[in-house]
Amino acid sequence: MGTNRNTEEYLGGGITVCVSQNHKFGTDAVLLSDFSLPKDAKKPELACDLGSGCGIIPLLWFGRGCAPQKVYAVEIQSEGAALMKLSAEKNKIGDRFFPVEANMTTLSSAQLPLGRFELVTCNPPYKAEGTGIKSRTDADLIARHEGSCDIFSVCKTAARLLRFSGRFCICLRPERLADAVYAMRENKLEPKRLRFIHQRAAAEPWLFLMEGRRGGKQGLRVEPPLIVEGENGPSDEIKRIYRQFYEEKQSKTITE
Repeated sequence: MGTNRNTEEYLGGGITVCVSQNHKFGTDAVLLSDFSLPKDAKKPELACDLGSGCGIIPLLWFGRGCAPQKVYAVEIQSEGAALMKLSAEKNKIGDRFFPVEANMTTLSSAQLPLGRFELVTCNPPYKAEGTGIKSRTDADLIARHEGSCDIFSVCKTAARLLRFSGRFCICLRPERLADAVYAMRENKLEPKRLRFIHQRAAAEPWLFLMEGRRGGKQGLRVEPPLIVEGENGPSDEIKRIYRQFYEEKQSKTITE
């Protein structure tokens, strides 16, 4: 079995995602997709996912039936962009889902409509440049370490994409919270919602989700923490978030 072999994961709602050894997804992306759910799929909204990898965040929106009318997914790595194009073709959403192979820090109006997006999401590299153990593969290095982009450049790009009052949603490790707040405010993205993710109720948070608003007024709401594991397994909220594609995956397997 080759290391670059493509496989498909069922997400619910008739939507699948094409993944590879280098471009997979984890719990953080699933939680960010849920946290950032588009407000009304019936409106002609625009959304963009930066550093999209295999496109998991917007594809989960499609799986839940809440994707905006048009979703752009920006990915610098050719393999990731190719996987997203394959997913768009297999799911027959090529008229609404637009993979863009590009460096997010140099996006132009020729590639996508700047200043018009209602929603931008990003699961940025967790590790600041010069910290942590370097990943072994180029794909992991780009995804996990600030090299090709950092949190400031991500926020700067989001600000260029968003219209006034548009939302920007990210997830990061708690030790990067101060960096994220600073980067947002320096780019006129006011932090409005913050939620910490805990593996267990008594554990320290391992992730946070945050939403900023383009040109928003000051005022940050800290939401109740999301607990991943309860006393008897996954928490009720995790069951809710994962329910749709797990239940439908089981149903699909039974009927095939």
